[in-house]
Amino acid sequence: MSAGDQKSVGDKPEDRVSVAEVWPEVARAECLARGAALKWASGVFCRPEHLERLSQYRKRESQRTASIHTRLKSMVQSYLEGVGWGLEQLREARTGLKEVSHTLKKAGLESNGNTDREKSLERLREVSINHSQLLSAVSNLPRLYSVRSMVLETERLVESRRLLEAHARLTELERWQDDILWQLHGAGGTAGSGLSTEDKELVEKYFSGVGKLVDALGKELWAVVSSALALARQNPTPFVSAVRIVEREEALDQALLEERGSSRGNTRPLPPGRPRCWRACFFQVLEEAVSARFRSVSYLHTRGPGLAGHLSALQHGIMADLTTVRHLLEHCVPSHYELTGAYLRASHRCLHAHLAQVSSWDLESGEIFAVLNWVLHIYNSPDMMGHPELVGEMQKEELGPLISAEGLEQLQIKYVQSVRKSVSEWMHKALQVELQDWQRDQEPDTDHEGFYQTSLPTIITQMLEENARVALMIGESLRDQTIQMGLYEMENLLNRFREALVDFGKEHRRNPSSNKFYLHYLLASISNCIILKQSTESLRQQQSSRSVGQFSRTPPNPLLALDRAVRRACRLVMDQLLLDLQPLLTGLLTRPWLVQGNPVPKLCHILERHLELYSRVRPPCRQRLQEEAQWLMVVEYVRALMQKRLVCRSADERKQVAHQMVQDEQQFREIFHGLDGEGSVPEVNPLALLPILADFVRLKDPSMLTLEVSGLAAKYPDISEEHVCVLLDIRGDVSRDVRGAVLEQLEQSAPPLPAGYRPIFTDILVPPSTMAFCLPTAKCT
Repeated sequence: MSAGDQKSVGDKPEDRVSVAEVWPEVARAECLARGAALKWASGVFCRPEHLERLSQYRKRESQRTASIHTRLKSMVQSYLEGVGWGLEQLREARTGLKEVSHTLKKAGLESNGNTDREKSLERLREVSINHSQLLSAVSNLPRLYSVRSMVLETERLVESRRLLEAHARLTELERWQDDILWQLHGAGGTAGSGLSTEDKELVEKYFSGVGKLVDALGKELWAVVSSALALARQNPTPFVSAVRIVEREEALDQALLEERGSSRGNTRPLPPGRPRCWRACFFQVLEEAVSARFRSVSYLHTRGPGLAGHLSALQHGIMADLTTVRHLLEHCVPSHYELTGAYLRASHRCLHAHLAQVSSWDLESGEIFAVLNWVLHIYNSPDMMGHPELVGEMQKEELGPLISAEGLEQLQIKYVQSVRKSVSEWMHKALQVELQDWQRDQEPDTDHEGFYQTSLPTIITQMLEENARVALMIGESLRDQTIQMGLYEMENLLNRFREALVDFGKEHRRNPSSNKFYLHYLLASISNCIILKQSTESLRQQQSSRSVGQFSRTPPNPLLALDRAVRRACRLVMDQLLLDLQPLLTGLLTRPWLVQGNPVPKLCHILERHLELYSRVRPPCRQRLQEEAQWLMVVEYVRALMQKRLVCRSADERKQVAHQMVQDEQQFREIFHGLDGEGSVPEVNPLALLPILADFVRLKDPSMLTLEVSGLAAKYPDISEEHVCVLLDIRGDVSRDVRGAVLEQLEQSAPPLPAGYRPIFTDILVPPSTMAFCLPTAKCT
C-alpha cells in the first residue's frame, strides 16, 4: 500500500473508529501525539515573524515522516519473511511425523507375529539350562566332595594359630563357593530368572562351615591384635601374620568392589560376607584393647590417695605402651597404618571418657587436685605426651583437650567448694580451741618479740597460704578463686570471733573473778587480728589484678570485719580499765582530794599497770590503746569535775584546786610520757584540757571569764552551756550578770565542729540542777 493509499484510508472516519475500537492504545497514542505537536508548534510559532520558517519546518518533518515509514516497512517485511519460514518448517515436521508413525505401526505388527515363534523355543531353553547345571555339577563334584575335609583341616589350623595357612585354605574354599554360585547364577540368567532362592540356600547350607571358619579366624585375629603389646615383647610373629591376613582381605575387598564397579551388563554379585573391612576392624579392636585398661578400674579402687596412684599408673602404662608401639609394633605393619598415631587417638579418646567418668564422682579436694594436675600439667609434660618423640604425632593428630573448658571450670568450682568446706571446718575448730584458751588459768603465749598471741592466727594463716600455694600449682585462676574463697571464710570467722568477744565480755561482767587473765586474752585477740590483717593483705597481693571482683558481685571485705573485731576488743579493754578505775574515780575533786591528793597516785598505778600490758600488743593497736586510755582518763576526770563534788569558797581555795589539777595533769603526763614517741600523736591532746580548766578556776577577775570561755570554746567547740555553767558554779564567785554575759558570749562564738575533731565534752553528761525553781525574769543558771 502506497503513502497515498494510506492517507486515503486514514482519512475515512469509519476506519478511524474501527481502529480505535480494536486498539484503544492507538487512539490514546494519537491524542498524545497531537497534544505534543500542538505544544511544540505553540512554542515555535509564538510570534508572527516565526511563520517565515514554516516551510523549513514542514520540509524537515516530511523527511522525518518518510524515514520512519521506510523503517516500519522494512521491519514488517522481515517479520513476514520469518513467519513464512516458520510455517514451512512446521509443514516439513508434520510430514516427518506421519512417516515415523507409519513405520512404528508396521514394526508393532511384525512384533506381534514373532510371539508365536518364541514359544516354540522355550523347550529348547529348558534343555539348555538343565545341560548347563549338569555340566557345572560334574565339573564341581571333586571340589564338593573335598569341602568337608578342607573345612576340618582349616579348623585345626585355626586352633593351632597357623593363621596364614588357615587363611589360604579359607580363601580357596571361598573361591569354590563363589565359582559355584556364579555358575548357578549364569545358568539361571540364561533363562532370565537368575539364581533361584532354593539354589542359593542349598549352596550356603553346604558351605555353612566356611562362614563359621571366617568367624573363628576373625576371632583368633582379633585376639592376637588385642594382645599385640604383649606379643611384641615376646614373639611378634602372630601379630605380623594377623596384619598380613588383614591386608590380604582388604585387597580382596578392594578388587571385588572394583570389578563390580567396572563390569557392565551381567554384574557378578559380591560373595557372602563381603566386603569384610577387616582393616577398620583392626583399628577398632586396637581401640577396644586400649579402653579395656580403663574399664577394669572401679570406683572404690581409685578413691582418696588411690586416685593419684591410679593416674600415675596410667601415665607409666601409656608411656610404656607407646614405647612398644613406636619401637616394635610400628615395624610390623605397613607405613600407611601410622600405628603410633592410631594408638595416640585411641588412648586420648579412652582417657577423655575415663576422666569424664572420674570427674562425675563425688570427689574431695585432694582427688580433684590430682585430676587437674594430671590433665593440665602431667599429660602434656615431657614425661608424657610432650616427649620429644611424640610432639610431632600430637601436633599432627590435633587431639584436643582431655577435658573441655567447661569441664575444667566445673572441676575447679568443685575443688573450691570442697576446700571451702574443709577450711570452714578447720576455722570452726580453731575458733573453738581459741575460746578454750581464753579460759586457761595462765597468761597467753608470747612470740619472739614479746607480743601476746594464741594459735588461732598461725593456724588460719598457714591454712590459707597453703591452699593458695597448692592452687597455684594448677593455675593462677584457681589460686585467685581459692584466695577469694579464703577471704570469704576469713570474713565469716572474724564475724564469729567478734561475737565470741562480746560473749566473753558479758561472761566476765557477770562473774569478774572467773578469769583473772581476761584482759591478757583480750590483748592477745587484738594482736591476733593484726596478724590476720597482715595475712589478708598478703593474700590480696597474690591475687591477679584482673580477677579482683570477678568471681562475685559482692567481694569479701575481711578488713572491715577485722576493724570491727579490733574495735570491739579495744572497747572491752577500755571497759575493763574503767572497771578498775571506777572505785577510785569517786574520790576525785572532793575535799579529801584537795587536802591529801588522793586517789591520783593509785589511779596512776592502775594506768601504769594497764599500759604495761598494752605494750604486749602489736603496733599500731598498742598506740591506739594508749591513746584510748589517755582519752578515757581525761574524760572521767572531767566527768568527776562536772559532778560538782567540790565548790570553791574563796580565792585561795580556787587557787589550791587549780594547783592540784595541774599536779594531777603532770602525774598523768608522766604515765603517758612514751605515747608521743610511739606512733601518731592525736591532733588534740586530751591532757592539755586539764591545765586550761585549772586556769579557768584560778582566774582572779571574774570579768575576764568571757575571754576565757571564748578561748575554751575555740579549742573545744563541743563544750555546751551546761558544762560552762558547772564550771562557773565550781568557782563560786560568779555573779548573775557575769554569768549571763559569759553564756551569751558562748552562744555567739560557738564554732562548728571541725573535720576530724574528736569531742570530749559530748560524752560527759551534766547532772540536773538541784534548784527548786527559777525566777521567771532571769535566765535559769
